[in-house]
Amino acid sequence: MDRAEVVVTSPDRNFVTLKITTVDGVTGLGDATLNGRELAVAAYLSEHVVPLLAGRDASRIEDAWQFLYRSSYWRRGPVTMAAIAAVDMALWDIKAKVAGMPLYQLLGGASRTGLMAYGHASGKELPELFDSIREHQAEGYRSIRVQTGVPGLESIYGIASNKTTEGNAGVRYDFEPAQRGAFPAMEDWDTRAYLRHVPTVFEAVRNEFGPELPLLHDGHHRMTPLQAAKLGKSLEPYDLFWLEDCTPAENQEALKLVRQHTTTPLAIGEVFNTIWDFKDIIRDQLIDYVRGAVTHMGGVTPLRKTMDYAAMYQIKSGFHGPTDISPVGLAAQMHLGMAIHNFGIQEYMQHGPRTNQVFRQTFTFTDGYLHPGDEPGLGVTLDVDEAGKYPYEQAYLPFNRLADGTVHDW
Repeated sequence: MDRAEVVVTSPDRNFVTLKITTVDGVTGLGDATLNGRELAVAAYLSEHVVPLLAGRDASRIEDAWQFLYRSSYWRRGPVTMAAIAAVDMALWDIKAKVAGMPLYQLLGGASRTGLMAYGHASGKELPELFDSIREHQAEGYRSIRVQTGVPGLESIYGIASNKTTEGNAGVRYDFEPAQRGAFPAMEDWDTRAYLRHVPTVFEAVRNEFGPELPLLHDGHHRMTPLQAAKLGKSLEPYDLFWLEDCTPAENQEALKLVRQHTTTPLAIGEVFNTIWDFKDIIRDQLIDYVRGAVTHMGGVTPLRKTMDYAAMYQIKSGFHGPTDISPVGLAAQMHLGMAIHNFGIQEYMQHGPRTNQVFRQTFTFTDGYLHPGDEPGLGVTLDVDEAGKYPYEQAYLPFNRLADGTVHDW
């Protein structure tokens, strides 16, 4: 490798991108975005990783990954793994460009013609939610995540019409729930009210849109295991594609209780960083979908290994893909999804127009299916001049408090 540079830009939100250039002038891009902690990864890359890349053979991807993971001694964690992911993605981008083919061809070729994608519909009340579902169907989505407001709660996770309070007041957060400003916005939460209300919403959605539309829902780590089990059971009549992050999965044993009480499929892992986080819940068949992301899991190399392991247990992919995954990270996930046999579904939250100017992309989204395109490499080009128009802006994800003031999972 000849040189590497870290590019931080904030078109519609903050992104961290690593650009590696070989001695032959071939460039590769990697996504190192860690939502709300972007500068920590940028510093890790600039101060600790980039100096180690000079003179290394860009074709030795596995060796580079093992070196960066093992030589740091302090393994794992979101900052370390996002930095390693950026290097891994960039090297795969370079290797595929040198080979003159899209990355998925190097990973074994296509296992399908396209990737089924799901979008994010939401509404504080049913009319707004129904309108959002119809809008997503009009955009081509065949599978839709449903997030709903809860009576008595002013502002909760996943509702695009929530208005931000600091930095960009009055702006819907379709593209980015992290709000620009000096302190995280506070939202409110009541689990019992949520558990009472959500089943009635899914009953209404099924009555309105019929039994065929695949529906997903994100609990966003807010329930205890027993509460999660109760929700999964109450949603069984509405045939969900999955219930995501029903309880904080750091407690792996907790999912056994959930499994004992519901047949609703479970998706877990967007906050996981390594295969070790998934090992036991895959082996014990406590989940149905792996929610890891190339950006947070150390890149294409380890996430592919995780999916090979999951395939032994008929567990499929459901890679994390809202706008805190940059177009570079999304492209890497699409190529991996094209190649693996046990692909399930790809989350696809569309980036804003300024982001699409900074990151020029070749993927397609047609009739509900994504395809990464057939340009050599990842199929993404970074416009450095355009990126320079949008300097970093401090932003934080919101947090929850209960009615008595207790901080709660958001």
